[in-house]
Amino acid sequence: MSALAHVRVLDLTRFLAGPFCTSMLADMGADVVKVEAPKGGDEGRYGYPPVDGVPVFFQALNRNKRGITLDLRKDEGRAILRRLLPHFDVLVENFAGGTLARWGLAPEDLCREHPKLVVASLSGFGQTGPWRDRPSYDIITQAASGFMSLTGFPGHAPTRGGGSLGDYVQGLFGAIGVLGALVARDRTGHGQAVDVSSQDAMFSLLDQWPSLFAASGRLPRQVGNRHLAAVPYDAYQARDGWLVIAVASNKLFRQLCAAIGRPELGDDPRFRGVVSRLEHGDEINAIVSAWVGQHTVEEVLAILGPDGAGVPCAPVYTVDQLVDHPQLVARGMIERVPHPKLGEMLVPGVVIKMSETPGAIRTLGPEIGQHTDDVLVELLGLSGDDLARLRAEQVI
Repeated sequence: MSALAHVRVLDLTRFLAGPFCTSMLADMGADVVKVEAPKGGDEGRYGYPPVDGVPVFFQALNRNKRGITLDLRKDEGRAILRRLLPHFDVLVENFAGGTLARWGLAPEDLCREHPKLVVASLSGFGQTGPWRDRPSYDIITQAASGFMSLTGFPGHAPTRGGGSLGDYVQGLFGAIGVLGALVARDRTGHGQAVDVSSQDAMFSLLDQWPSLFAASGRLPRQVGNRHLAAVPYDAYQARDGWLVIAVASNKLFRQLCAAIGRPELGDDPRFRGVVSRLEHGDEINAIVSAWVGQHTVEEVLAILGPDGAGVPCAPVYTVDQLVDHPQLVARGMIERVPHPKLGEMLVPGVVIKMSETPGAIRTLGPEIGQHTDDVLVELLGLSGDDLARLRAEQVI
């Protein structure tokens, strides 16, 4: 049995942060029922171009879920939602802050009405504070959290972290919050509201610079791929591609110097100790770059890697190089799920490996409303006539 096989989640989320949160719960065995609007459904179905008409992004992200349609803008849609809640342990939503409250479904009220219910709200700026009503997207989050101020090369514009980093980080914190609330419920018998702001989530990842600034007045600088506390720590161009090298101790620096045929640099007063290396970072990077540029990526890895000097290094892989990478394959991170139109769809596997209650990829994301009849009959006992009427009125 999987870890969350006893948990049922009502998923009101859309596009990315919320669906990622609920997908992690589904991967660990939760019965996640995804609610979409009858017309159009989740915007995530259209966020990336489809492949042969298949919304690959949506189906990979929303794997392991059942899908129903329900129009929450209508009174009867919200009434059906209330009837469903006693059958669920968790409700997750990622509307703009205060949206549920405006619909008469404030998280605190739902928790009072259903004492065992956990209500998790993921929004750009949370359910409280002067910015609670502001909409947000990933780039807004990365800017408003300060993350973009750390990212980029000196003298150039602030740079957004690749991918939708802010959304995925918020989803991770959302899943942690839900799991924490479920553990607390086991002890107290009561659910609670969980409020996760994407600004808060990314602010917590600033490498402790808020603490460093408050204590010293220092601010971080844009350093590109370098590190503010280690040298050499950067991306380097070989004859046939790019790789990264990370040296964060005196021992590793001496090992690197010996491996590139410059052992005397390990005893050079300019480079002895982290502070000295930071002061002479440009000189060190120039030496390392020149050496790397004379070799192929594989030659550098052979000399510096685990079978050579033991210096941390890795190629800068592209996506096409990762889908059959032996380490990811060995870890079960490359899953190929049957698909009726594409033959199969590759999706990332379950990240968290549990020895006794492992998660699994069971199904791809549902078609719009694929399980509406099943869920409403199973949980509410609706008849065929009931379903027909609700469809005619566009409630489902």
